[in-house]
Amino acid sequence: MAAKRNHSNRKALVLFCLFLGLSWEAEARQIRYSVPEELEKGSFVGNISKDLGLEPWELAEPGVRIVSRGRTQLFALNPRSGSLVTAGRIDREELCGQSARCLVNFNILVEDRVELFGIEIEITDVNDNAPKFQAENVEVKINENVAPGMRFPLLEAADPDVGVNSLQSYQLSSNKYFSLAVQSHASGVKYPELVLKHALDREEEALHHLVLTASDGGDPLLSGTVLISVIVFDTNDNAPVFTLPEYRVSVLENLPVGTQLLTVTATDRDEGANGEVTYSFRKFVPDKLLKFQLNKNTGEIKLSENLDYEETDFYELEIQAEDGGAYLAMAKVLITVEDVNDNNPEVTITSLFSPLMEDSPPGTIIALLNVHDPDSGQNGQVTCSISGNLPFKLEKSIDGYYRLVTHRTLDREQVSSYNITVTATDGGNPPLLTETHFTVQVADINDNPPTFSHISYFTYIPENNPRGASILSVTALDPDSKENAQVIYSLAEDTFQEAPLSSYVSINSDTGVLYALRTFDYEQFHDLQIQVIATDSGDPPLSSNVSVSIFVLDQNDNAPEILYPTLPTDASTGMELAPRSSESGYLVTKVVAVDKDSGQNARLSYRLLKASEPGLFAVGLHTGEVRTARALLDRDALKQSLVVAVQDHGQPPLSATVTLTVAIADSIPDVLADLGSLEVPRDSEASGLTLYLVVAVAIVSCIFLAFVIVLLALRLRRWHTSHQLQASGGGLVGVPTSAFVGVEGVRAFLQTYSHEVSLTADSRKSHAIFPEPNYTDMLISHERFEKKDPLSLLDDLKLPVEDNPLVPVSSGFTLFLLRIIIGFTFRFGIMIENFGLYFFHCSLHFNDICFLLKH
Repeated sequence: MAAKRNHSNRKALVLFCLFLGLSWEAEARQIRYSVPEELEKGSFVGNISKDLGLEPWELAEPGVRIVSRGRTQLFALNPRSGSLVTAGRIDREELCGQSARCLVNFNILVEDRVELFGIEIEITDVNDNAPKFQAENVEVKINENVAPGMRFPLLEAADPDVGVNSLQSYQLSSNKYFSLAVQSHASGVKYPELVLKHALDREEEALHHLVLTASDGGDPLLSGTVLISVIVFDTNDNAPVFTLPEYRVSVLENLPVGTQLLTVTATDRDEGANGEVTYSFRKFVPDKLLKFQLNKNTGEIKLSENLDYEETDFYELEIQAEDGGAYLAMAKVLITVEDVNDNNPEVTITSLFSPLMEDSPPGTIIALLNVHDPDSGQNGQVTCSISGNLPFKLEKSIDGYYRLVTHRTLDREQVSSYNITVTATDGGNPPLLTETHFTVQVADINDNPPTFSHISYFTYIPENNPRGASILSVTALDPDSKENAQVIYSLAEDTFQEAPLSSYVSINSDTGVLYALRTFDYEQFHDLQIQVIATDSGDPPLSSNVSVSIFVLDQNDNAPEILYPTLPTDASTGMELAPRSSESGYLVTKVVAVDKDSGQNARLSYRLLKASEPGLFAVGLHTGEVRTARALLDRDALKQSLVVAVQDHGQPPLSATVTLTVAIADSIPDVLADLGSLEVPRDSEASGLTLYLVVAVAIVSCIFLAFVIVLLALRLRRWHTSHQLQASGGGLVGVPTSAFVGVEGVRAFLQTYSHEVSLTADSRKSHAIFPEPNYTDMLISHERFEKKDPLSLLDDLKLPVEDNPLVPVSSGFTLFLLRIIIGFTFRFGIMIENFGLYFFHCSLHFNDICFLLKH
C-alpha cells in the first residue's frame, strides 16, 4: 500500500510538472528479448517491470500501456508478475516469412512520466513445419533417345522454417535408371534434378515410379515425399530455350489491371508438335500468381489484380516452356514494384490532456501524437503542422511522435475552447495530407471581478413609499464561468442620520434588487447615497462596488402652516389695528405661512375667503399682505373679521385658514373708548401692580434699545471688513447679499416685530398676540433649523462653504439664535406694554390681567 501511495504521489507530481510546462525528454531506451514461436498464450517473455524500473502493480495503472502501429497486439503486460507475456500463439512463418531474423518492435508508454521505451523481441524458429511439395504426384516425360547424364528439374519442396529447421536434403528411391542431383539457386534455395544414369528403352519399360523425399535438419527430423511418374516418350531431341535465363521488370504499384508487364520467349528447334512451345507458371503460389496472368501461347504476362507496394514490393515468378515432345525449359521473372504516393499519413492521438487551466504557462504539454506514412522514401517523410493563429506549437519527439504544447498564455474569457486541426503532409509529388481534428477545453480560474453595467446608478422614489417597495435593480456580470461567475450582492456598511444604512434599504443578494425598509420622508432627507458591492464565489473571491444615488421625490403631504398670526391659546381671535386715516393700499398685517414640501407643493397662494365687510380689505396672492382696498370711512365698523385661506399648488392641493380681527382706530385709547365705558378698578393691589408693570416696561425697552445699538455696530463693522476683503482679493465674488444681515435687514426685522395689540370683543378679555418670527422673503420653520446642521443652512443660502471667507460655518446658526433672543425680548416688551393698556380698564378686565400674569 505504501508503494501504491508513493506511485500515486509520483504520478500526481509528473502530471503537475506537465501542466507547468517543465521540460521533458523521453528516454529512447531499447529493451530486447528473445522468445521462441508457438508458445502458449501468457508465456513469459521478460521481466519488463524490472527493466522499466517500475513496481509490478504499476503495470495495472492506465497510464502504462503498449503502443503499436498497424498490427495485432502479440504481447501483453502481466501486472501480477510484472512481466511481459505473449498475448496469443505466435507463428514466426506467418509473421516474418523466410526472413533470417524475425523482429517485433513496439513501444511501451509510461504516461505518468511521459516516457517511451522501445521494445525489440526476436521470434526464434522451432521445427514446426515439415518440407512439403506442391503436388503429391509429378509426371516427368522423357524421350527415349535422351542420352545418359541428362538432367530433368524437379519441383523443390518448401519448408517455411529457417536455419537448420529448413529444407536440408533430398533423397530418391533406389532404381537403376535415375539418380538425384541437388542444385542451389543464387538465393541459396536447393532444388532437385533427376539425372538419367542409363539410356531408356520405352519398349522395355515405358513408365517408371520414383519416390522423392525432402528432409529438414530439425529435431525431430521432419520430411515430405512426392511420387514421380517418369513417362518415356518417343524421340524428341530438342528442348525449348528461353531468350534470357532471367527477366527483370519494374512497375509502379498504381498500374491498372490488365496492363501488360512483359513477354517471355522460348524457342525449340524441333519441328511439328515437338517444336510447339506452351508457357506456364512452374511454381504454384496462389497469393502471388493471382495477381498475374500468363498467356500460354504468347508468353505475355499481364496484371490481373492491383499491386500494393506496402503489401509486397517484389515478386519472383518461374516460367516454364514446354514443347510438344515434353521437353521443358525454365526462366525466372523478377518483378519489382515501385512505390507511388498513394497513402495518406496516419495521425494517432496517443494522449490528450483536456481541459487545460487558463493559467498554464507556456510549454505545457497538451497532447501526444503519433504520425506514420506506410509509403517509402520521400513519400513516407511526414511533416506536421497546426492551422490557425493558435497559442500552441508542435515539437517533434522520437519514433514519429509529436508533442503539442502551449507557447503563449491563455485567456478563457476570450477563447473558452480551441478546435485544433493537425495537418500531416508527406513528401510525395503531389503531396498527400491528413487532417486530424480535436478540441481542447480551457478551464476557468477566478481572474475577473464582477463588473457593473453602469459606472454609477441613480433613481427616484416618491416619498411615503410603502415598506418593501422595490427601488432599483443593479446588475454586475462576471466573465468567468460556474462558481467564479456567481455574483452575490451586498451593501457597504455605513451610517446615515446616526442609523445603520441597512435599516433604510436592503438588497437581494442574488438578483441585485434594492428594497426600501422604511417609508422615506422628503422633509427628513432628500437623497441617500449607498455603495453596492458585487462579489463572486471564486477562491479567492473578487469584488467591485458601484455608487447608487437614491433621490426622494417630494409629495404634497404637508398642508401649509400658518406662522403668523398665531392662534391664541384660549381660542380667542387676535386683533390687528388699522388707523381710520388709512388710505387705499395701507398694509394692515401680513399672513405668513410655510409649507414643508418643496417645489410646486410648497408654492403658496393667499386669498380672502370671507370678510365681514366685502371690498374693504384685499390679500396679496403671493405675499399674504392684508391691505386696505379703499380708504376707511367713519361708517365702517370698528371690528372687521377676515378669513384668509392659504393653499399650495400640489396635486391635490392642501390649504389652511386663519381668522383675523382688525380694529379700526387711530390709537389704542380710541379702541378702548369705542369699546364702551369701562370702570377703572379701585383695587389698591391693581394700582401697585400697574406701577410695577410700567417700571418693567421701561427697563425692558432700555435693554432692547441697547441691544439694537450693539447689534448695528457689529454689523457695520463686519460690513466694513467685507468691503476691504472684496477690494483686496475678491473673496466674496458670487456670494449673494442675502447671506449678510445689514442695516436694512435689521430694519426689516424690527418692522416685523412692531407693536401689536389684540383685543377680543365678545369675551371681554384682553389678550396679547405673540407672533412667530417673520423672515420676509425667505421663511424657514423652526423644525428645519432644528433638523439641519450649519452646513445644510449654508446650502439653503446657496453658499458653498469653501467660497465664504467671512461667515464661519456656524454663522447662520448664530444669527438664528440672535433673532430668537431678540424676538422673545421684543415680545416680552409688547406683552408688558399691553398689560399697561389693560390696567386702564382693570375694572372690567381684572380677571383677565390675573390670567395673563399666570401665563
